[in-house]
Amino acid sequence: MSGARVVVLCCGNPSRGDDALGPLVAERVERWIDAQGGAVGVRLVVDFQLQVEHALELEGCEVALFVDASVAGEGAFEATRIEAGEDMSWTSHALTPRALLGVYQAVVGAVAPEAWLLAIRGYGFELGEGLSRGATDNLERAWGWAERWLRERTR
Repeated sequence: MSGARVVVLCCGNPSRGDDALGPLVAERVERWIDAQGGAVGVRLVVDFQLQVEHALELEGCEVALFVDASVAGEGAFEATRIEAGEDMSWTSHALTPRALLGVYQAVVGAVAPEAWLLAIRGYGFELGEGLSRGATDNLERAWGWAERWLRERTR
């Protein structure tokens, strides 16, 4: 893949209510990249869910940020450092960020890059729903954190 120092992987389905949180962060990342003049060393990946193939998106990067909606959590969002690991829910169709880091290590034969998970609290995930008021507020708070995170890693 490209030589970007930072890769941001945003997951979610915009047709399923608050599951749109990941893609909405991706839109903000795109605008942020444009505002920086474009050449900031950030690669953006957006998909409904993580797939085995996404492991190759980590090649050559120094740090990764996974962004997704969460059905749990006490606050608006949780940002946590994550490590590669096995995940008993592995299938051929979807992976957790930890499992994707593990796939990267197995396929590439190198230690996975530093990785973070930004899990934004959502409340409604039904097909055809719009973004809930609570998720809208949580998105604002989470974006503040994500923007600072991006600035720190692209200096």
